[in-house]
Amino acid sequence: MTMNPETPAPVGQPGGDEFDQLEKLVAAAKEDYQKAVGGNKAAGTRVRKAMQDIKSQAQAIRVKVLETRSTTP
Repeated sequence: MTMNPETPAPVGQPGGDEFDQLEKLVAAAKEDYQKAVGGNKAAGTRVRKAMQDIKSQAQAIRVKVLETRSTTP
């Protein structure tokens, strides 16, 4: 099932608010990532924290998808 960006997913369904939050986390980390690649150590620390937050959000989405899959006939 592909999600159209203009069509929000139903509340509680994978791809809804959880996926939007994941996209926001990635977008927010982009600038610091570019700074970190350029050698900015403080930006590197921020990127590592952002990656941890992204990992946690991705795991939450993964769990929701598995729950949906197991309850769908």
